[in-house]
Amino acid sequence: MSKWVLSVLLSGTVVFVSLVPVLGKEIVSTLDDQQEVAVTIYNDNLALVRDQRQVDLPKGTVDLALREVSARIRPETALLRSLTSPDGLTILEQNFDFDLLTPHKLLEKYVGKDVQLVRTHPETGEDRYETARVLAANDGVVLKIGDRIETGVPGRLVYPDVPENLRDRPTLVVSLDNEKAGQQTTELSYLTGGLGWRADYVAELNQDDTALDLSGWVTLTNQSGTTYRNALLQLVAGDVNRVREEVRVRRAVMMADSMAEAAPQMREEGLFEYHLYTLQRPTTIRDNQTKQVSLLNAAGVPVHKEFRLQGSPYYYRGRQGDLGQKLKIGVFVEFDNRKDDNLGMPLPKGIVRVYKQDTDGRPQFIGEDRIDHTPENETVRLKLGDAFDVTASRKQTDFRKLGGDSRYNYRFESAYEIKLKNAKDEEVTVTVVEPVPGDWHVLEESHKHSKASADTALWKITIPAKGETTLAYRVEVKY
Repeated sequence: MSKWVLSVLLSGTVVFVSLVPVLGKEIVSTLDDQQEVAVTIYNDNLALVRDQRQVDLPKGTVDLALREVSARIRPETALLRSLTSPDGLTILEQNFDFDLLTPHKLLEKYVGKDVQLVRTHPETGEDRYETARVLAANDGVVLKIGDRIETGVPGRLVYPDVPENLRDRPTLVVSLDNEKAGQQTTELSYLTGGLGWRADYVAELNQDDTALDLSGWVTLTNQSGTTYRNALLQLVAGDVNRVREEVRVRRAVMMADSMAEAAPQMREEGLFEYHLYTLQRPTTIRDNQTKQVSLLNAAGVPVHKEFRLQGSPYYYRGRQGDLGQKLKIGVFVEFDNRKDDNLGMPLPKGIVRVYKQDTDGRPQFIGEDRIDHTPENETVRLKLGDAFDVTASRKQTDFRKLGGDSRYNYRFESAYEIKLKNAKDEEVTVTVVEPVPGDWHVLEESHKHSKASADTALWKITIPAKGETTLAYRVEVKY
């Protein structure tokens, strides 16, 4: 380990550290030795880093200290190999030193040891040195100076050395057996946390809600503790199985809702059962930085707008009466991820934020929804909110028990009335979705239903402008 002479000012709020290094036997590699770095980032706070460095290694056993690796490295996944001489380099041992040098850490390492206490005369400026033993460094420093104990000591502590297990940067130390001295190109591969990405989408609806323009962005967040300079960046979209760690990690911070339009820069390809997106140029991912890269742009994507009233199965299990006034009716838009509709690219999961221009041409935010990974030719469905001018009221108008003596053979007959009102200047169509439990069939209805699934009845009800429409139906249910 390198030797240091170090002085720390304890009084005041600012800590000053002066370091004078004296090189030891360890071979140290920094980012200055880096020839190439590639980063593949997965959805769930996981990344694969491939770090190539040019190092000068002597023959025999040597400790290679690879500085400025990720502070969130998973050491058990680290693999170092020589690209120059694959058979001439043998890994004997590796250690990840993440106990980083700070004034407090240094003080902790010197508990039970002697340091020099330096006091400066306020008038003459003369320094006076005393030997002090560090007794504690938990909530403050406790020193034994001669036959007295002091806390909150004004002045400076001078340390004779930096302990070998303290590093100023996260460092992976690899013990090697090298057959031939000279320059070698090594590649260190490892998995790390602290790097994550997500997709963000911005959509703008046209005036009649029949089409939208869609922009997709990739948002990267680097909290891994190091910088990746001029990196080859790749992103994997898909749910990769992982053995869950017990320690939870902090999620990446969110970015702004809206982003300027830019040309897509990502190339997409299949990878096993996932999708791989590759940035077509090197990029620098700095520590504690959020970066955004354009993923896609699509104009004039046809959309379908839907008003939807959702029911509940409990309506059909007993006597209910009034089931709600001025019920909220959800507003949805959906579009197909097809090449014929100007899309057709596998869409990574993320949030879609939707805007629409007002009469003065200013974009206004009208809602957002989260989508899952969406392959080509699938439908994207977004709930943007609840309608203001379209409402509903619902009541049970009749209920009878037809038979049965247990919950496994009950038969019920019940009737319902749903009144739909439209305050808009144009007619609208509302989809009424009723999840009916058990074995069921509709006995009477004012509007024809369709059986969307084994437990779902669906009605499409048209409501005139400034008017209302009533849906009435009777259903028999057998459990």
